[in-house]
Amino acid sequence: MDAKTDELRAAHDVLAAFYVEYLDGALEKDPIDRAVLDLFSELTIAADLGREVGDVGCGTGRLAPYLAARGLSPHGTDLSPEMVRVARRDHPGFSFDEADLRDLPFADASLAGVVCWFSLLFLAPDARPVAFAELARVVKPGGYLVAAYKIGDGELRRAGRTVGLGVEFDAYRLSPEEMRDRFAEAGFGMVFWAGRPAEVDDGPPLGYLLVRRR
Repeated sequence: MDAKTDELRAAHDVLAAFYVEYLDGALEKDPIDRAVLDLFSELTIAADLGREVGDVGCGTGRLAPYLAARGLSPHGTDLSPEMVRVARRDHPGFSFDEADLRDLPFADASLAGVVCWFSLLFLAPDARPVAFAELARVVKPGGYLVAAYKIGDGELRRAGRTVGLGVEFDAYRLSPEEMRDRFAEAGFGMVFWAGRPAEVDDGPPLGYLLVRRR
């Protein structure tokens, strides 16, 4: 494991307990997030390719019950062992495994869909082609992928400092154009995209993207 990946993993081990509290009830309070996940769920089921979906970068596993309630069978993966431990503790009825986004524990074309909910913002430029290709590898032709991300100029930022837990790590806010291009190059076609303005003065606007595997 390279130094930057190790730093990211260690930082999120520390952040796991914080995120459990910080994100508690967040999805229930956010109709836009729910609407995008609902669209993904409905299209995935309608495609009739199965119900198995990957929640890649699942963090504390908070999306698993929501996806399951919409008829899907989610399997979460996360780089952080502590995130995976917390997800298994808090959501014992679901599967969670430790994995790098660039080396997912799924067979080729084995998933009806993938969720990447704010999990692509840690990819350095040289890691992006491999990561997006890996996402394409595991999705069945005709399957869907949905991503939520922070919109920006693609420049490196050091994140984590404001939490006050003594951690920091690299993060990137990508443009909608780069997100669309990366997925197109990996073999996905665009289905839907949307954005929302920043909710706080120093926060970024947020983007949503739904693509289909060709």
